[in-house]
Amino acid sequence: MIRILLVDDHPVVRDGLRGMIDAECDLTVVGEAASGAEAVALAAEVRPDIVLMDLRMPGLDGVGATERILAGSAGTRVVVLTTYESDADIVRAVSAGASGYLLKDAPKADLAAAIRAAARGETVLAPVVASKLVQQVRTPVGPRLSAREIEVLRLVSQGMTNAEIGRALFISEATVKTHMYRVFSKLDVADRTAAVTTAMARGLLAGP
Repeated sequence: MIRILLVDDHPVVRDGLRGMIDAECDLTVVGEAASGAEAVALAAEVRPDIVLMDLRMPGLDGVGATERILAGSAGTRVVVLTTYESDADIVRAVSAGASGYLLKDAPKADLAAAIRAAARGETVLAPVVASKLVQQVRTPVGPRLSAREIEVLRLVSQGMTNAEIGRALFISEATVKTHMYRVFSKLDVADRTAAVTTAMARGLLAGP
């Protein structure tokens, strides 16, 4: 039996997934979590083979939960199951170590097959997700960041606040915010964590 932990902050979604999984003779649900923090604690307790992980949840999100679960259990694999397919979401999930990235509109048969494939150690990606990853590898990535924007982002990656970055670079906090706004736009991300993760995945923060 493949033991599965369901992680989603919507009970209706978890109920639907449980119904699908219960219909398969070789799959079983061993736990449900409504948040990232709850998922980390429950995964340590029940040691599932597969975690079906939502991305957007209050508090600790799916990417953070994925990193913590995988750090604590080498035998567990995480498959992201989400409604989001932005480039930034995909990069963050894959960078965190997820073995798969599927969309919630996937047919039941495809989802069951993906769970089995992930349990065998294979990587499972929704076709649209695979296409985006291939496109990122084959084509230049969007507008280039300026030297100053990379400098600001590198300091963000070190945990510095806008005010601290401003003092370090002898610029105003408002100027730092302007640089970050341009970084978000160029990398197609919505927050600082996604900006750093995406930039690292693209090799933009490499070097001194």
